[in-house]
Amino acid sequence: MTEIGFYHLTRSSADDALPALLGRTLQAGKRAIVRCRDVERADALDASLWRVPEPVWLPHGTARTGDAALQPIWITDGTEVPNQAGYLFLLDGLEAADLGAFERVFDLFDGNDAAQVEQARRRWQSAKAAGHALAYWRQEPKGWVRAG
Repeated sequence: MTEIGFYHLTRSSADDALPALLGRTLQAGKRAIVRCRDVERADALDASLWRVPEPVWLPHGTARTGDAALQPIWITDGTEVPNQAGYLFLLDGLEAADLGAFERVFDLFDGNDAAQVEQARRRWQSAKAAGHALAYWRQEPKGWVRAG
């Protein structure tokens, strides 16, 4: 089964937390898909990843930049996996029907938004019922703490 990590963001946005997680993904020799709610969000994330100071280099692409198969990180508003990614990052409260196709899934949600927290709880219950291995990570003042 897929290992799914729920990341309860309380001190930063997904855009702020994502670069470190993607950097670790690349260090592990893995490829990633980042799914966004719409093309505008995907374009904004694409632009923000080029500006992050750490890690210095996060090679990635979108439908606008092309060469999907060559991209270690593919940002999309769709469900395609053109880069053979083993890791899936879900933003904006997205759900995925293909969780089992990935080695790991990272579900990042805004812990300051009651609706997103409730939606994340429903996704947790659904993933648990499907038999996936689950982990819950909460942002604390000194970093991430695994709470479940």
